Amino acid sequence: MPPDLKLVIHLQDLDNRIGELQREIGALPKHIAVIERTLEAHLRKLEADQAALAANQRDRKSQDTVIQVQNQKISHLKEQMMGAKTNDQYRAFQKEIEFCEKDIRKAEDRVLTLMEESEPLEANVKIAQVALQEEKRKVESEKQEARQRTSADQQALVALRADRESVVADVKPGVYSSYERLRAKRRGLAVAEAIDGRCSACHMALRLQFYQELRISTDDVMFCESCGRILFYNPPVSFEDAAAAQSDAG
Repeated sequence: MPPDLKLVIHLQDLDNRIGELQREIGALPKHIAVIERTLEAHLRKLEADQAALAANQRDRKSQDTVIQVQNQKISHLKEQMMGAKTNDQYRAFQKEIEFCEKDIRKAEDRVLTLMEESEPLEANVKIAQVALQEEKRKVESEKQEARQRTSADQQALVALRADRESVVADVKPGVYSSYERLRAKRRGLAVAEAIDGRCSACHMALRLQFYQELRISTDDVMFCESCGRILFYNPPVSFEDAAAAQSDAG
């Protein structure tokens, strides 16, 4: 295999890994935004539950005020009734007192209803508070993990870029220029393997003579005649070679 071909194969592997890291680094802020929106949803739920409970309490306070005012009115009417001069005046005061008592009973019934309604509202607030605290803990944990992941990715990216610069320095300018042109044109896939007489990228069959030359070439970088990508050929590994490699690894 030509030396420059080995280098561009390694270069494409580096570029793929660099691209993956860049995408991951770019995706992490979006991930944080998503989990923060989830936290905001929990906060809005708590605020809604608190608002409902506050409205219940204001209504109860209003009804208590109605009861207090009507009781004061009844007390004042009874004092006036003691000084009534005629039966008609007495009955008029009595009727007003009955109206006040009716309003009191209505307010008391409303208070009882509000008290019953307040129990689940209070429970909802407590549940929402617990859920919000748990979500805050989860979000902070995920944000910390994302920050650590970003830092590690950025360090790995620096190392990969340094490795890439070293590889680029060893590649012939013409070969590197072709690689970059193809990478831009072919969505990052500039180098492809020839398998069973076909380009693995465009899947077009290679001419027999071209394929034979590719298999034995040790000097020239060759390009697919259909898609233009740089081609390489990996000879099959024999059982003996694979066994020897496994033995060496052991």
